[in-house]
Amino acid sequence: MDLDIALYFSDVFEVSEDDLNQHGAFNISLITDLPLFIDPFLLFNSDKNEYRELHDGIIKYLRFLKNKSEAGEITPGLLKSWYFFGEIKQNWLGFSKTSNHGRGLGNTFARSLDNNLVIVFNNFGNEKITKGSHLEKLCLISSGIGRDMISDFTTNLIKDYLLKYTESFAKKHIKDSKKCPMAVNKAYFDYTFERWMPRRYILPFFDGDFVLLTPKDILTKDDTWISHTDMVNSFNEIPNAIENLQLREQINNYFTRMLPRPTEPTNEEYMQALQATINRYPALIDYYIKQKEENGDQAIESSLLKVGISDQLYIKKFGYLANLLNQTAFYQIPGTTKEETKDKIEFFKDVIENKGGHHIFYVNGEPIRKERDVHILFRLTWHYTPSDVSREVDDGRGPADYKISRGSTDKTLVEFKLAGNTQLKRNLQKQLEIYKKAADAEHGFKVIIFFSEQELDRVNKILNELRILGHPSIYLVDARADNKPSGSKA
Repeated sequence: MDLDIALYFSDVFEVSEDDLNQHGAFNISLITDLPLFIDPFLLFNSDKNEYRELHDGIIKYLRFLKNKSEAGEITPGLLKSWYFFGEIKQNWLGFSKTSNHGRGLGNTFARSLDNNLVIVFNNFGNEKITKGSHLEKLCLISSGIGRDMISDFTTNLIKDYLLKYTESFAKKHIKDSKKCPMAVNKAYFDYTFERWMPRRYILPFFDGDFVLLTPKDILTKDDTWISHTDMVNSFNEIPNAIENLQLREQINNYFTRMLPRPTEPTNEEYMQALQATINRYPALIDYYIKQKEENGDQAIESSLLKVGISDQLYIKKFGYLANLLNQTAFYQIPGTTKEETKDKIEFFKDVIENKGGHHIFYVNGEPIRKERDVHILFRLTWHYTPSDVSREVDDGRGPADYKISRGSTDKTLVEFKLAGNTQLKRNLQKQLEIYKKAADAEHGFKVIIFFSEQELDRVNKILNELRILGHPSIYLVDARADNKPSGSKA
């Protein structure tokens, strides 16, 4: 079975990667979301006037909301109209568990933003410590607001720019049969009518919807440059940057008093003391942001590196594996989900171990260490099938990596694990059997990928202790680079 593998924008729309690179766009997958995010700091810190204007537009909208909130004009209807945004799934980026459908920005984000507009954003446009205003402040004080929500909000506020950016590429490079005029709702905000307005664009069209391109140089992976996690990790450095000696000593003294004594604080106690200190001295947030502004060039370097690695891993290497698998019987369909799953795992294992496929797991000579990347890999390669393939399905007792089903009676679960996972033994003991019962699945498989002899020894020891060494439902995939014959690399 020889399929024309079409996993990415360039494949589906028959455009060259060189044209996409020339346009500056990331070559997204049209099978599943990739874990990349728009970082508003990259707009703020950019040398491009158009990006800085986009950031100014974000701040303008927040000032508009702040003024309305201070005037007591935010009714439930306006809250929904001005604060609620759906995820822009058409860019195929973010945290989606299956395909490209995410949660969007609903009541949690809206209430948090509205409640903090006066407190957190009280000095928008009149900053005394930082150079500018930053949307990311919201995630520094509100634990429920993370990078995905910040990115979604930013994406919605620059939606018109992204649509025009995609339209310009489509007009120049995409054939007429693969693009069409589209009316897009909530494309831009009209400050005269104080409402979001639609606009028409000529856009790439795929599977009943338009597709949106995003410039590489506003994307990042993992976390935004200004983030709650980073602020926590660098908390001890923040007071030292405060020039006011008296304030610096007050902060250090307060934080020390918030920690329990004489015992060593637990992580939870440390976090509680940290949050109490921030609440008492909110200027800490501004001083943290000031530090991030002063090191803004590192944000650009870091994001370019991360996006470059993502391009190499998700597009070039994972695409290479799909083509390797296409040279086998991987895409032939057996009679049941158990047979299909078993055969696909065995073809996957053979290509990795014997046909050079192990190279796809290595970036700059180092093996990947995130199971999420393995999940993306398998979802990309397992595309041409009549089965419903659901990633990280939660049927009430925790998420399984994959559920492969055809109707309600034919289901098989698959768990992908890296051998370095510290919870591997506990997972092997309990997880898959629990998931099978929760999903009413008759069959399940474990796939464990290892990168060294030490990892293999550890896995075999665990399997032996659990008396499941050699069990037919458990597959070990040898992705070592030091025991393979030399040959072409991905």
